[in-house]
Amino acid sequence: MKRFFTYTLAVGLLSVAWASVVLYGALNGWWHKPITKSRDTKSFTSAVNETIKKEFVGNFAMAIMKNGKVEKEIFYSHSKPVNRNTIFQVSSLSKFVTAVGVMKLTEVGKINLDTPISRYLKRWQLPPSKFDNEQVTARRLLSHTAGLTDELGYSGFENKDSVQTLEESLTKAKDADKGISGEVKVGIEPNSRWKYSGGGFTLLQLLIEETSGQSFNEYMVNNLFKPLNMTSSSYILDDSLKNRLCEFYSADKTPAPHLYYTSLAATSLYSSLTDLEVFFQLFLKGQNGEPIGRGQLKPETLKAMREAHWDMMGEKIFGLGCMLYIDIENNEDIFGHDGKSTPPINTAIRINPVTGDGIIVLETGNPDIATKIASDWVFLKTGKGDTLLFTMLLGKMIKILLAGVLFIIAITIWVAIRRQAFASNKD
Repeated sequence: MKRFFTYTLAVGLLSVAWASVVLYGALNGWWHKPITKSRDTKSFTSAVNETIKKEFVGNFAMAIMKNGKVEKEIFYSHSKPVNRNTIFQVSSLSKFVTAVGVMKLTEVGKINLDTPISRYLKRWQLPPSKFDNEQVTARRLLSHTAGLTDELGYSGFENKDSVQTLEESLTKAKDADKGISGEVKVGIEPNSRWKYSGGGFTLLQLLIEETSGQSFNEYMVNNLFKPLNMTSSSYILDDSLKNRLCEFYSADKTPAPHLYYTSLAATSLYSSLTDLEVFFQLFLKGQNGEPIGRGQLKPETLKAMREAHWDMMGEKIFGLGCMLYIDIENNEDIFGHDGKSTPPINTAIRINPVTGDGIIVLETGNPDIATKIASDWVFLKTGKGDTLLFTMLLGKMIKILLAGVLFIIAITIWVAIRRQAFASNKD
């Protein structure tokens, strides 16, 4: 019996050690095969083109940014041609842009990030809960730490006339993804854990309307898009943009419908590659003397967005409205946001605030190719797997972990049998 416990303990300790190796390997990209091994832009874009040929993509637009400027653009379309002024619906990347709009409200004194959001709202309030709703603030909504448990996930409406009012959607979203209640409420202690919440950004949409006195889209257009000359960006598709809207596809290559949303702030931004290149540059100092923020936001406001507000396993994962993908020098992180919805839209933006380098990918028809390409760009530049690459590698990690544990068990059993046989022969 003593030997049994000894062997069991050995298996446990070796398995823990192996799990640590697997985790370390995942964080450092050991289990990942990038689309190319070369760091130069020519090789990377060539590999992207090869990847697009192998996988179905309905429409595709990509920009490689170098020192804040466009270095290379790639376009692909299954049918209707795509260019840098084509309009894409960018799914959850919308949240990143919305967050900048919220931060602008803080600069003009309309809101305080740490004031209970209930004090700004008249049209709708969070339903009573066993937790303190007064702990729900704009800061916690932006960082997904407000304790909301909606898990939205909006599926959208095929018919524009079916779109709910903002208040109706917050109470119970009819377009909630399958299996999701669609109710925006406080279900866990605020600031006790990180939980992604699309409903939190719909609540921020209401906050912007209540404090600005404008519709959400009017506020974003008048206070961000027009001042930055982002003339192809809007959260509502108007006639001036409609004729440039890209086509939508399902993963089986068939045409998919264009969907409409109540949740504009969370998932309904329409924009072009050209405009998102301008948005990218908002966070950087221009080579011709343009300041960070381009005179629209203070540099310290934009820097505050990428200060970590939550981490997992010691790794920073989220700031204010943006993901923190991987740490780099000067206590900075490559940051940005991804978008993903069904029928497949996948978008990604990564910004290196130290070098001014980055990548923007817009795509329809494939559920994850934009995220894969953007994460590969980060991996090739840093040698480390970013937050989303780590997530994509989980399945592979589990297989490697289990294979290692089974090997440890097999070796331990073999050693036990050999020792037992040796002991018997000795007797």
